[in-house]
Amino acid sequence: METTLRGVGVSHGVAIGEVRHMGTAVLEPPAKSIPAEEAGREQGRARQAVEAVAADLVARGNLAGGEAQHVLEAQAMMAQDPELMSDVDRRIAVGSTAERAVYDAFAAYRALLANAGEYLAGRVADLDDVRNRIVARLLGVPMPGVPDSDEPYVLIARDLAPADTALLDPTLVLGFVTEEGGPTSHSAILARALGVPAVVALPGAGELAEGTVVAVDGSTGEIFVDPSAEKRAEMEAAAAARKAALSASTGPGATSDGHKVPLLANVGGPGDVPAAVEAGAEGVGLFRTEFLFLDDSKQAPSEEKQVAAYRAVLEAFPEGRVVVRVLDAGADKPLDFLTPADEPNPALGVRGLRSLLDHPEVLRTQLTALAKAAEGLPVYLEVMAPMVADRTDAKAFADACREAGLQAKFGAMVEIPSAALRARSILQEVEFLSLGTNDLAQYTFAADRQVGAVSRLQDPWQPALLDLVALSAEAARAEGKSCGVCGEAAADPLLACVLTGLGVTSLSMGAASIPYVRATLAKYTLAQCERAANAARSADSADEARSAAQAVLSGE
Repeated sequence: METTLRGVGVSHGVAIGEVRHMGTAVLEPPAKSIPAEEAGREQGRARQAVEAVAADLVARGNLAGGEAQHVLEAQAMMAQDPELMSDVDRRIAVGSTAERAVYDAFAAYRALLANAGEYLAGRVADLDDVRNRIVARLLGVPMPGVPDSDEPYVLIARDLAPADTALLDPTLVLGFVTEEGGPTSHSAILARALGVPAVVALPGAGELAEGTVVAVDGSTGEIFVDPSAEKRAEMEAAAAARKAALSASTGPGATSDGHKVPLLANVGGPGDVPAAVEAGAEGVGLFRTEFLFLDDSKQAPSEEKQVAAYRAVLEAFPEGRVVVRVLDAGADKPLDFLTPADEPNPALGVRGLRSLLDHPEVLRTQLTALAKAAEGLPVYLEVMAPMVADRTDAKAFADACREAGLQAKFGAMVEIPSAALRARSILQEVEFLSLGTNDLAQYTFAADRQVGAVSRLQDPWQPALLDLVALSAEAARAEGKSCGVCGEAAADPLLACVLTGLGVTSLSMGAASIPYVRATLAKYTLAQCERAANAARSADSADEARSAAQAVLSGE
């Protein structure tokens, strides 16, 4: 009998197939004591396992490239964390086996992260995966991971670690469903990059029996268990129609009446550029520069290394717009040379621009490297600061750009409610705004973007979040300046229409989402988008806002 479940759709598309479950996690190793004379050997075993796992993660990252590579390299650094390894050595020295010491040391570190204001909860899932891989190697049992199957299937998991998501084979994994996660979790971001339909935050997903046929709608978040022949035909027809619409839609982003809405790509480095170009991106709306700095958390990359990486991206978009975000360190992206190690709540501490203003030499080197990278290129370079709170922050950043001799537009990210509320004041110092809806939602609703239990409050359709977007866009329009969106909200085709109706002037997203957004925008006039935006803002919940906008655009 057909039943319907609903989670959070995070990656467009339809998948119909049999359920396969993720390999079970490593069992807790027994608490056995070892003689003191064996401590050295056990410490050696632990270090060998850690290095092997770290090397495997880096190798997976090299194979995957792009955003996945940066995530996996950060995970490898987590495995090799010196404090963790010191704790492992200490536990072995007092009698623990290597596997038990690893298990207990990671458990202690996990508790620290969980108590750090929960902002680092997304890293807890990554930490668990690293622990499981190390313990599995020490026990000599198979690694937890994607099941072996010769036939395509729908993958079900409690959560998916980046190491697993990054190397999913789209020819076998038709789609995936997880119990945990949210729309901005690592798994969701990587699913969109792969173009694999995905639904997260579905309670009870693990109870679906192996071999059960499910139909997954990555747009609506609906899961149809044992779908009828009619439902399967309906979903397959909708998927075919969507694919045809995507193929027919080309060129710059615009509404049906010709209102231009440039569609840009979010990239994490040169490896993401080919997909962006292939998708027809009109430029880059968010160039995350953290990937260079995460290679070595002990010191900043040299100016020469930065120039080469930046130029590789700038050269890919001649005469296009490339918006670069300077280093956004802190919180879930700590760097030893930049961020404090003892903050009680890193999400509310010295993060983003605050870190850079405390270390002006790091900011100066990055801005100088960007200036040199753009020399002689016809690209339209724009540089923006993360975590701008007020006009004082904006002025400090603009002054630093000018002192570095940067010939570019200077902008500010709107990720803190204060920046949206005082957007017009901030625009006295900078030339554009870019809304990071992921963090803006997190700070607006006090809801960690990685915690599935509060994913309702991370929904970008929340009317309060739309109000803040509207405030920012209205301020930019009043000042004759631009206001884009570079958060994951821009990747939702229906929401892209609403954002356009709110006055947003450009949309930036993962490359895989660009064709969907382009095709949907082209179906509606600007006036229809504005009416849909008004309807969404008049609602009292995210679900109501989505339904109200859909009703307007469908002519109901």
